Amino acid sequence: MDAASNWASVRPRFAGGFRCLAPDLLGFGSQIAGTGGLKGPQAWALARAGQVVDLLDQHGLDRVHVVGNSAAGGAAALALLSVAPDRVDRAVVMGGAGTGPPPPAVPFYDNPTRKSMRATLGRLVADESVHEELLDELTGLRLRQALRPGAEPAFRSMFADGAGGPPPVDLTKIANPVLALHGERDRVSPVEVSQRLVDALPHGRLQVVAGAGHWIHVDRPDEFCSLVEEFLNA
Repeated sequence: MDAASNWASVRPRFAGGFRCLAPDLLGFGSQIAGTGGLKGPQAWALARAGQVVDLLDQHGLDRVHVVGNSAAGGAAALALLSVAPDRVDRAVVMGGAGTGPPPPAVPFYDNPTRKSMRATLGRLVADESVHEELLDELTGLRLRQALRPGAEPAFRSMFADGAGGPPPVDLTKIANPVLALHGERDRVSPVEVSQRLVDALPHGRLQVVAGAGHWIHVDRPDEFCSLVEEFLNA
């Protein structure tokens, strides 16, 4: 997955009111090389949090809002709030932010075909028939990215057993305001995952988006942007 294609449906609108940085997180897009040695979701989340801190330093940004998608970006956002809370004002996380149980099987790589990639992407939206052209386009792009050297071992290590690695983020100690968005028709992670997340956060709020799947920003881009803008500008 790369950030450009992930946020294409909403970035132009946000760019009108915010300075937007959308980096490829470690293990995705242009950031596959040099990720050897990371194992387990917590190690990856912390490494990505460090990546974001470095990015903020490079751009001379002291404090920002963060929007994190799913088990990669969402988990990185929570890790960032735990290790560098002073660098973040408000955070928006989506689809449970990786706080639910791991998937029963690693997506796509157990059957690495175009058909499998199309099926994997199809589960991210509520109604595939509404997004057929987009899904077909993304299938080719994501298939090429997924088959790049180093992509498979990196992706598998994200879901590996992290025993002996860093502990999970202590959600009860995150003091920043967090909005958790979850699609009502999410086929990847049930709404209950985000409910448990906000119950643990001192200043967490859950917003369930009716009719949306895991990719809320694709299924309901206008509503997604309105919710995020209202929260960040509060």
